[in-house]
Amino acid sequence: MAAWSCRFLFLLRGTRVIPPRATAERPALLVGCIRTVKTTTWFEENLTEDNQEYMRKSMAEEYRRQTAEKLNPLKDEPWPRHEWTEGSRRVGLVAVKLGMVPVWTKTGERHVVTMLQVQDCHIIKCLSKEEHDGHSAALIVGGKNVSPFHRSEKQMEVFRNAGVPPKQKVTTFKVSDSAIIKPGTPLYAAHFRPGQYVDVTGKSIGKGFQGVMKRWGFKGQPATHGQTKTHRRPGASGPGGDPAKVFKGKKMPGQMGNSYITAYGLKIWRVNTKYNVLYINGSVPGHKNCLLKVRDTVLPSRRSTLLNPPFPTYFTEEDGDLDEDLYDEDLFVHTEPSLTLT
Repeated sequence: MAAWSCRFLFLLRGTRVIPPRATAERPALLVGCIRTVKTTTWFEENLTEDNQEYMRKSMAEEYRRQTAEKLNPLKDEPWPRHEWTEGSRRVGLVAVKLGMVPVWTKTGERHVVTMLQVQDCHIIKCLSKEEHDGHSAALIVGGKNVSPFHRSEKQMEVFRNAGVPPKQKVTTFKVSDSAIIKPGTPLYAAHFRPGQYVDVTGKSIGKGFQGVMKRWGFKGQPATHGQTKTHRRPGASGPGGDPAKVFKGKKMPGQMGNSYITAYGLKIWRVNTKYNVLYINGSVPGHKNCLLKVRDTVLPSRRSTLLNPPFPTYFTEEDGDLDEDLYDEDLFVHTEPSLTLT
């Protein structure tokens, strides 16, 4: 809800105030016009800072109560679990992009990694083959809690059935029949292990309408030697008079970015189990604080690194507590001594 207001300043002559109509006839009398824009939402409207803080705390307590008490379906009997077999397809995670930091290997090589944090990730719903596409089962996963007033009543019914708070991002992962997980199960960063390769999908940063040099990396045309206003233009776009057309897929100016991109075969160097942070090699699509999909890689040359992972996922009550930080065997850990004397 946006409210617009406009305040006028008037000149006083003795005890008489010049009205706005008179100022319109004689503009010299108008001192100034101040326009203010006030943007509010229903949640913050007519609430003090103390009331807003109380509402946030009460909502957080309600979320925790729903997850821990009777609405949680995990209180019932667990679903049967199967062992990991070659070719099994596990579920993925929904993570938040935090930023990038450097890491070093034991041989002194420097790599840049992206930190992805798994926040409030839960299984929302399980879809059988018939309900999904007839070929494979699927699991609907949600990440990062959001206010219930940002979701419709139909969407809230799905979250209530799962016994979890409403999520900001909900996505679908195809899984094998042996990797089905009960709705309401939380997912952690320990679902992946260091040394494993993953695929990350996200929406790239929008660049707007761009030319061929920025969008496709064209060299451009000469700056001199008779060139006039064609320095950054693509040049000829058609193959001649025989086809007499421009083929589909021709690299031309257009909208750049703001599309879903998948980065394949990224190595996990480190996993922090306390804050549920994944340290993934290289860059991933999207801006900071965006939500991404992380799943096991589909590259045949990289799937050999996936040997006996937590299946179908990591369960804290069964697998036990892990170390706070899990490192790849080639990664240099700064808390360990780099030199030893014999």
